[in-house]
Amino acid sequence: MLYILAILFPPLAILFTGKIFQAIFNLIIAVVGVVLFIVSVGALGIVYLIAIIHAIIAVHDYRQRKRDERLINSVRGKD
Repeated sequence: MLYILAILFPPLAILFTGKIFQAIFNLIIAVVGVVLFIVSVGALGIVYLIAIIHAIIAVHDYRQRKRDERLINSVRGKD
């Protein structure tokens, strides 16, 4: 679900992972990408693609961190 959100609205997906400053940074990149896309009629849509890639990496990192925490807790017997 977060991966789909990362593609459709990248800053919101990062915000759901709890990374507020990265979400703000991604929002700036996404807004610049959309403005450049509108102004240049699609020639610079690559900037928005960078925001999407950044969001996907942040969501993947969040999910990996959660998996690692579950694994550590199960090894320590805190499950």
